[in-house]
Amino acid sequence: AVRAVSASAAWTTRQFWLLWAVLCLNVSAGIGVLGMASPMLQEVFEGRVSASAAAGFAGLLSLFNIVGRIAWASLSDRIGRKPTYTVFFALGMLLYASVPFAGRTGSLAIFVAIFCLILTMYGGGFATIPAYLADLFGVTFVGAIHGRILTAWSTAGILGPVLVNYIREFQIGRGVAPADAYTFTMWVLVGFLAVGLLCNLAVRPVPEDRFV
Repeated sequence: AVRAVSASAAWTTRQFWLLWAVLCLNVSAGIGVLGMASPMLQEVFEGRVSASAAAGFAGLLSLFNIVGRIAWASLSDRIGRKPTYTVFFALGMLLYASVPFAGRTGSLAIFVAIFCLILTMYGGGFATIPAYLADLFGVTFVGAIHGRILTAWSTAGILGPVLVNYIREFQIGRGVAPADAYTFTMWVLVGFLAVGLLCNLAVRPVPEDRFV
């Protein structure tokens, strides 16, 4: 017989809520970056990037989001879901922290490359979570469990943009130049990813008594 955890039982496990936090934090950081990437590009490289080029940049990020869904999900089949998410968070922390530095160097190419790589991991997080759920809870009820865990995405869709915009306005209100107002935001998102990394590392197999 195929072993599986029912959707109602999965809802009550520690593993479900750890993965809920993993998805929420990964998506919050990704949506936060996606929302501010285009205006940030124009402000950090003022005079060098036109509005149409910034719009093209947003389109490029959407492309890398799609690429990430395919590439990272495929990689997770080889190395496992938990190691894949560990890469998302560990590499993500490094990349987010390096964004202000990339802006100060004046290298548009490095700046764009960092954001493109970040967006692959944002897309990859979405694509990999169903398989992560199936590995932990079995495949029988994974559709219903996935539907429940997508509430993390809904939460992140509010949390990410609101937090980023609030921090930005707060910084500008204190007299910080618009091009520099993103630095603190990036460090807050690094903190999000650090918590997500700890949650992912805390995931353990579901106890046998939860399976039916």
